[in-house]
Amino acid sequence: MNEPSPSLIEQIRSGPCQIINSRKAGGIIILNRHSAEFAGPGAVVATPLDKHCENVIPLGDLALVSPKSIDDILTGYRIRLQWIKLVSKSTSLENTQLRAQKILEQFEQFFRKRDVQQVPDEVLAQLVGVLPQTIRSARKKKQKIKKKL
Repeated sequence: MNEPSPSLIEQIRSGPCQIINSRKAGGIIILNRHSAEFAGPGAVVATPLDKHCENVIPLGDLALVSPKSIDDILTGYRIRLQWIKLVSKSTSLENTQLRAQKILEQFEQFFRKRDVQQVPDEVLAQLVGVLPQTIRSARKKKQKIKKKL
């Protein structure tokens, strides 16, 4: 996982808006005071929505590109909403252990396993509304299952 540079955080906070390159397997977790949001390929970032973010965590092969038109920006907002809906499917599960397992599975579909392993438990927990211990438990359970195979 890439460490966020101070310039990336500042770029996300202050704009101008950018699109996460949809030709690369990259994304960004945007951390706010009481929430976290994932934006994946094709999503617009560095918008007024991100002005007050506290931190960002780049994932995979993150590359930001400048939109060429207002249509690119509007498409980027639609795609960002789709990423929000994808993650929210995990949060709609009542069982917290299932929520934790689901977010790990979703991220491992898009990114290298080692990149996902480097995302702090607290951050993944914030994405799906569980305690960090629940994410830790789900990670351990996945490891045990893989060892049995």
